[in-house]
Amino acid sequence: MKEKILIVEDEFIVANDLKIMLLKAGYEVTGIASSVVQARKLIAEKKPNWVLLDIMLKGDLTGIDLAWELKEMQLPYLYISANTNQSTLEAVKATQPYGFMVKPFRERDLIVMLDIAKYRFDLEKGTENSFENNDQAMDGIIGKSQLLKEVIEKIKIVAPTETSVLILGESGTGKEKVAHSIHEFSSRKSKPIVVVNCAALPHSLIESELFGHEKGSFTGANSLRIGKFEQANEGTIFLDEIGELPLDSQVKLLRVLQEKEIERLGGNKTIKVNVRIVAATNRLLEKEVAEGRFRLDLYYRLNVFPIELPALKDRKEDISLLANYFLNKYSTSSRKKVSSISKIALEQLQNYDWPGNIRELEHFIERNVLLAKTSEIETLDLPATVSKPFLEISGPLKSMEEMEKEHIMNALKSCDGKVSGPGGAAELLKIQAQTLYSKMKKLGIKQGYN
Repeated sequence: MKEKILIVEDEFIVANDLKIMLLKAGYEVTGIASSVVQARKLIAEKKPNWVLLDIMLKGDLTGIDLAWELKEMQLPYLYISANTNQSTLEAVKATQPYGFMVKPFRERDLIVMLDIAKYRFDLEKGTENSFENNDQAMDGIIGKSQLLKEVIEKIKIVAPTETSVLILGESGTGKEKVAHSIHEFSSRKSKPIVVVNCAALPHSLIESELFGHEKGSFTGANSLRIGKFEQANEGTIFLDEIGELPLDSQVKLLRVLQEKEIERLGGNKTIKVNVRIVAATNRLLEKEVAEGRFRLDLYYRLNVFPIELPALKDRKEDISLLANYFLNKYSTSSRKKVSSISKIALEQLQNYDWPGNIRELEHFIERNVLLAKTSEIETLDLPATVSKPFLEISGPLKSMEEMEKEHIMNALKSCDGKVSGPGGAAELLKIQAQTLYSKMKKLGIKQGYN
């Protein structure tokens, strides 16, 4: 039986285009409503399975008002709108839709979004079985918490599709592990996955790194260079810290997403590439869009299927599993016979907030394995939790950028201005030195600050 879809859209041309796309894809369109009042009537009469919902409608009520009603009815819906300011995006997100597309969009993107939305809805209702490889372990993704289980289910939903994925979460939550799992559970698993740290790319070389260059295309281009996208052809490219890409590079990336083709620097022909894009960021991209630092059209091309990773402090029941996983990993690699963590030490791990998330825990266990003098890690020297000062805030809240700048400057000060190498700020912050240099440049922090 065909899925029945109601279109709630007050622009006739847009609504008619949607209707044509949906009919062509095999859906039944139960009607077009231009207001919430009209939509309520059609929902009662036609009993649609899904609603495609614009935000700005005729009358006093908006699509967001209707969304809350649909949520009560357990009638799934997706937004299709050109209204994308930050406050609207936040209001939309609160209604927990199954998708959001910005106008204008391509027919292919609409159908892919509907396919994913339907599977997610069916999975929530328990009417679909997970993929046959559902019992396979995901390498390096450790834990049994409900929050992690939800992430794993999302990976298994989206991995076999060809859609782009945006992985969100704080630094150190395991975004690269998730990207690798998406690749391994896809039909592209026999092909390469190419990892690119966007924050570590010098601005002058971004285009060359991503798309390659021809010999002689610029001073120093002494030979042909194959870029990351060509290297990832038929496979997956993982663009980590995508929020760090400058706007001109975002334009070129958007073209690759839309046209599936690249041009090498200095070249005079386009090269077709078949690449699945997985991106990640620890930035709030809605805020970056609102402040003009990230392109709205690129955001929506990437955000068809977002996966948000929880902070470690929000899934503390996984800490002991992770700690023992890293204990086994580093005792084996260092050839030290350290086989257990005491109950007291595990309690210490549980009581710490882990601002650096899984990465901080991993480095901490590695250090303690190397320092252990017996077969058991008995007690730990953990720093005071860093979350307490935020409970004593007075005055206006600082922006994320201001806080990041202050945090980096404090790290530099404690390291006497040293950025890289042992005892440097990069080591203290547990990030790559090149990433720290890039952040310093972006935030206007001069090297040698103390």
